[in-house]
Amino acid sequence: MTRLVLDDRFDAPALDLDRWVPHYLPQWSTPELTAARYDLGPDGLRLRVDADQRAWHPDEPGVRVSSLQTATFSGPAGSERGSHRHRPGLRVVTPEPTRLLCTPTGGRAEATLRMRPDPTAMLAFWLAGTEVDDPTDAGVLCAVELFGHAIRPGESDVNVGVEAHHDPRLQDDMATLTLPLDATQWHTYGVEWSARAPGIRFTVDDRVVRVVDQQVAYPLLLFVDLFDLTDGGPLDPSLYPKTGDVRRVRVWSER
Repeated sequence: MTRLVLDDRFDAPALDLDRWVPHYLPQWSTPELTAARYDLGPDGLRLRVDADQRAWHPDEPGVRVSSLQTATFSGPAGSERGSHRHRPGLRVVTPEPTRLLCTPTGGRAEATLRMRPDPTAMLAFWLAGTEVDDPTDAGVLCAVELFGHAIRPGESDVNVGVEAHHDPRLQDDMATLTLPLDATQWHTYGVEWSARAPGIRFTVDDRVVRVVDQQVAYPLLLFVDLFDLTDGGPLDPSLYPKTGDVRRVRVWSER
């Protein structure tokens, strides 16, 4: 049995900072580089990457991000402890307090999203292990990745699945599904899982599109991310801002 623990329609005058941290992995970089750019309006949350926005990390010059997340955690400056160590070599630059705003260990999470057909942009909804208690609690449930270049008339490619990262109990199991949907319109992408039994279900508009026979049994934080993925060279300002829309996020927890 689950209970609703988060339901945000992004219809308030300001972002609810008791629910969201408006930064992308702030422990691995500096606040001015990790801060999200966004607007709130009649359709909810619009994440933006602007032409003057710098890469989120000096070692990833082609990656600009505007992201919200529901927890932070890190060790001291210079350490390797922190949530979502997605690549080797990351060390804490800005120590973060442990803030666990919404970190379910099982249940269901869903986001209603809309994406533009932009060749360098990607909108994602992920859940990742907080790693607070154990650095191997690091798996990722990818509820959806929407790449702008993979949106076509009458169909869109969506990436869903599991990434193990530093969790030896998991195996990478990602898939690209071609679905008969227009990702430039609103659709709800979800993931259901349990800490008590294997079986991770990925859904689109309440329809199961994939099942992965693995199990995650530790707290996960949510990410809603807009990425601009380039070669790191000069940008054409006329192609900005990049945008991705979020109308609603809901989470039900087993606990």
